[in-house]
Amino acid sequence: MSRIRQQNVTAAQWSSNGESLGALDLTMPENAAFGANVFDEEVQRERLPADVYEKLQATLAGGEALDSSLADAVAEAMMEWALERGATHYTHMFQPLTGSTAEKHDSFFEPAGDGKLIAGFSGKDLIQGEPDASSFPTGGVRATFEARGYTAWDPTSPAFILENPNGTLLAIPTAFASWTGEALDAKIPLLRSMDALSRTAVKALRLLGDEATERVYTTVGPEQEYFLIDEQYFFERPDLISTGRTLFGAKPPKGHELDDHYFGSIPERVLAFMMESELEMRKLGIPVKTRHNEVAPAQYEIAPIFESSNVGSDHQQLLMQTLENVARRYGLVCLLHEKPFAGVNGSGKHNNWSMATDSGTNLLNPGDTPQDNIHFLFFCTAVIQAVNKHQGLLRASVANIGQDHRLGANEAPPAIISIFLGAELEKVFEAISTGEGDPNTPASFLDLGSSVLPPLPLDGGDRNRTSPFAFTGNKFEFRALGSSMSLAFPNTVLNTIAAEAIDDLAGKLKAKLDAGQEMPEAVIEIVKDSYLANKVVCFSGDGYSEEWHQEAERRGLKNLKTTPDALPEVVADSTVKAFEEYSVLSKRELESRYDVWVEQYAMRANIEAEETFSIGQTMILPAGLRQLALISDAGVSALEGEIRELVDDLVGTLGELKAANAVPAGLEGMELAEYARDNQLASMGAVREVGDKLERVVADDLWPLPKYEEMLFIK
Repeated sequence: MSRIRQQNVTAAQWSSNGESLGALDLTMPENAAFGANVFDEEVQRERLPADVYEKLQATLAGGEALDSSLADAVAEAMMEWALERGATHYTHMFQPLTGSTAEKHDSFFEPAGDGKLIAGFSGKDLIQGEPDASSFPTGGVRATFEARGYTAWDPTSPAFILENPNGTLLAIPTAFASWTGEALDAKIPLLRSMDALSRTAVKALRLLGDEATERVYTTVGPEQEYFLIDEQYFFERPDLISTGRTLFGAKPPKGHELDDHYFGSIPERVLAFMMESELEMRKLGIPVKTRHNEVAPAQYEIAPIFESSNVGSDHQQLLMQTLENVARRYGLVCLLHEKPFAGVNGSGKHNNWSMATDSGTNLLNPGDTPQDNIHFLFFCTAVIQAVNKHQGLLRASVANIGQDHRLGANEAPPAIISIFLGAELEKVFEAISTGEGDPNTPASFLDLGSSVLPPLPLDGGDRNRTSPFAFTGNKFEFRALGSSMSLAFPNTVLNTIAAEAIDDLAGKLKAKLDAGQEMPEAVIEIVKDSYLANKVVCFSGDGYSEEWHQEAERRGLKNLKTTPDALPEVVADSTVKAFEEYSVLSKRELESRYDVWVEQYAMRANIEAEETFSIGQTMILPAGLRQLALISDAGVSALEGEIRELVDDLVGTLGELKAANAVPAGLEGMELAEYARDNQLASMGAVREVGDKLERVVADDLWPLPKYEEMLFIK
């Protein structure tokens, strides 16, 4: 048996090795693992004195800072709870501008002076930490020598225990700021944007007759896609190790054209991995709900139910980390790159976003009463207005180098931002805009309580998977996020632009009410005017079609195809105005993010280009030369010409890539990013094209890399 075949047989063999989880009786309270490792409200009630618990909950409900005595009491209870679970250290876990989480571990224990250790954890330790900020990206917010940064506890996102085979760790979700108070992370602007939207939404609700709501929360329910491959193949692919995607790989004879993988039976090893991952997530209070095979072979999906935006964002980072960690226990590697396999569907993260009051009312859910539906129309219209005004910013919020391989393909929405309302809801808005609504409504519609108000559909209609921003019954599904991305910035953008639009519509509503107009009629006029001004962004057809690209251009919609095209929207005047007006990010903080993301794009492109040259020069070219020698030795001249031509082409394209990788001196910022896109990535494509042709003709035992048909189909 050849080396390649033996590797495949080895990779295909798996057993639980006696370490299976087993089946638990989930009707028994001791087996209900959800939140077991979370310092949640129930634990706080049990651990804290009654007066401290009540003060803490009141403080959290009011969005106020904790006083020192309250913080000390919470810290002591939290430490005792963590020590009982074997935690020797704690960490302030935060989300710097790297796109991942960061942590520094500090011990609870200090020398007592008599040769013994004493455990201690104060309110100050809980509320604030001081990590070294010198090596985190800041985009110029502070100089390199200004190393100090601060982490600040986010008490609305509960602390939790991270388990390890050799112990446990108390993790405290925090924000991360410079010593000057500027945001160096993804959480601070997200929290600010949630406050901004709450303020404007409550103000609007007062005008709409709601006197009870004190706070409005934004909620998210992300659907995470990912690939699983056997770890043997992963570690045989230098490109996967260094870039997260395959830089070479010919299309396999069988891909996903038969649609046989989607919702198919989950392979035993994969299902075992899923079950253990879900158990770990349930302990952390992550409300996982759905699992299934996705479209591409070796691709899967997991989805939790809705949570508040900041908690959902924290949980999403934990979810990705858990998937990666647990996969290794099963001899697998979890790939979160947006496009790990060229020619195969990539992975996204559908961001289901909505707004809800503190009493649990979903403001984007058509309700059972005319008042509910008036509210729905108002807030839905605000979202349409926000998306149209800031379509470029929404596109920029999901921009990274991995996305450039996915967005616009048939497995992902186009780079053009548009809204799908559904046929029935679109009819409602069209009826409002034309004044031709029919008061004699069929039973499938909801009554708005006035003959001048068209009915709202009980069901907004079918889904449109080609739309980047679709209304799906009681939420908007922002489908353009990439698999590897944090939820934080896209939701910060959604919250901020929605706050701006709600504020604008609320101002117009107040003016009409002050002039003596009745509220329902005033809302309908506002909805009509706003929809007519912004309906250009609404599209219900095939977003993949070339006709839509042409139509979008006629409508004046932006088509920002690559990350360098999109990122300038982060510092556009309209963005700066909205983010500063609602105190989410200052111009300086926005510019810092723009600089960081531009630099990261160029650096990642350079890593990919250098890795492509290395693999091409040291692995694929030698394989081609060995195949050429094999044919020559065999004296089969009829085959020699094709191989020689491909080898010559590979040498030529590698020379062009080497020249492209010699980046001209003096390029920086956007110029460097555009150079990387137009030269390095373009030259990489030429090298790959030849390399993939060689894969099809070089002897199997001479080919140095695991192939797609092995990585994707051996479970």
